[in-house]
Amino acid sequence: MAVVTMKQLLESGVHFGHQTRRWNPKMKRFIFTERNGIYIIDLQQSLSYIDRAYEFVRSTVASGGAILFVGTKKQAQEAIAEQATRVGMPYVNQRWLGGMLTNFQTVNKRLQRLKELELLDFDDVAASGVTKKELLQKRREHDKLLKTLGGIRDMARVPAAVWIVDTKKEHLAVDEARKLKLPIIGILDTNCDPDEVDFPIPGNDDAIRSVGLLTRVVADAVADGLMSRGGQGAAAAGEELGAEEPLAAWERELLESQNGATTEAKKDDAPAADAPAADAPVAEAPVADVPAFEAVAAADEVAENPPVAESAAVAETIAEADDTPVEGTEAPKEADEA
Repeated sequence: MAVVTMKQLLESGVHFGHQTRRWNPKMKRFIFTERNGIYIIDLQQSLSYIDRAYEFVRSTVASGGAILFVGTKKQAQEAIAEQATRVGMPYVNQRWLGGMLTNFQTVNKRLQRLKELELLDFDDVAASGVTKKELLQKRREHDKLLKTLGGIRDMARVPAAVWIVDTKKEHLAVDEARKLKLPIIGILDTNCDPDEVDFPIPGNDDAIRSVGLLTRVVADAVADGLMSRGGQGAAAAGEELGAEEPLAAWERELLESQNGATTEAKKDDAPAADAPAADAPVAEAPVADVPAFEAVAAADEVAENPPVAESAAVAETIAEADDTPVEGTEAPKEADEA
């Protein structure tokens, strides 16, 4: 099943590029044609590159890596925050701070400071233990840190890859990722440099619908990778639980003694199993369906005349007592039968 269809790309305007005077000659191989002074991107190539990027993101997340979503332009801020939050990945949708990747140790200290400020109750001055002015200053510091670093609040280490919307605008993020040799997945418009991106997706990086669609595709790949990671973890846990632990010496002796006792008991019970089943109950004949009035008459007859087997046994007992031959041991016939 395709990750995204050609119809969805057309409806979102992914094929629209920049004006012909604003282009990068390196993007020529991704351009389909020119119309009304605007370049049209070849969506057939975009589909193949989307599948390639999707598979890379899925495998990266499945192996335990994280994807950093970056997009600070107005058209991308909402989509970046929404999709990254949906899959639990870090994101940057405000101003990119220099050294956010290359100087992550210092950035991590600011993240710890943000978590400390989040523990304060800014509405309760008495319980805070500081003056109202100091509490106001801490609130402003908290709001500033939350705005710039709120998206990467839970990022404990440098991500495994970076998803970037508009690599030309986010050149600082691109430079830091390339310096750390992090794989870059990004949207390439007709004014971008494809040599800076490891997994390019030719498309429109200015339209809100286009950015939202492609960012959602990357987020879906992350979700797929998380599901694969969960399945592998469950399988590994099952293998660990199913592995047999070595038994102690006393446990082995107890198990062997129990097995020996069980074997002897089976040997003692073997002759009894071979004996003929003399007392096996006789299979009862199937009962035919009879009308209700005949069933009532038969029940009254059984109450007056005992069954054949019981009558025969009583007759034999009387015969042994009187030393007389036994006759008429058959069941009495119904007198009223026509």
